[in-house]
Amino acid sequence: MELTNSNTLAHALHDTGLAAWFGGSLMGAVGLNAAASEATDPKERAVIADVGWQRWTPWGLGAIGAHLAGATMLTVANRRRTVLQAGVPSMSAAKLGLTLGALGVTAWSRYVGHKIQQAGRVPVAGPTRPNDETPEEVAHWQRQERILQWAVPAVTAVLMVAGSRMSEQQKPGEVLTGIARRLVPGA
Repeated sequence: MELTNSNTLAHALHDTGLAAWFGGSLMGAVGLNAAASEATDPKERAVIADVGWQRWTPWGLGAIGAHLAGATMLTVANRRRTVLQAGVPSMSAAKLGLTLGALGVTAWSRYVGHKIQQAGRVPVAGPTRPNDETPEEVAHWQRQERILQWAVPAVTAVLMVAGSRMSEQQKPGEVLTGIARRLVPGA
């Protein structure tokens, strides 16, 4: 497999990094947080989830780093087409905005999770759901985390769709049509 004269490595980093970012966050919401809610002791539920998230964090950061490295490599490799082909600049800007949004939501989710973890062993219904005995400050952070646990996979899923559209824009017919529209108004 030739990696030096193609964008294979860039696409692999971009796509597998994004897939792991999406998949890890979705598994956390669907599996890890739900499983931790099943702990018999309400004071262990948030702690169990936090242990799992702490173990995932280095892998998640690696996935995000791989995605960003691949995205950067693809941007550099496609810089001329980005300028010349109609539709590519706006799609690139949208994808950048989605990437920044995904990074922001992911960072805020980790911060909120850390705030819940700092509370220690407090009774909760689940990692993202307070019960009647949950201290109000922890309940505040849990209500945010309940939304954020779904926001991360949602934004990264939309980012995958944007990446798919950008891949379609690389087809020869799309490139020719896009350049023609840029060079000949009304084409």
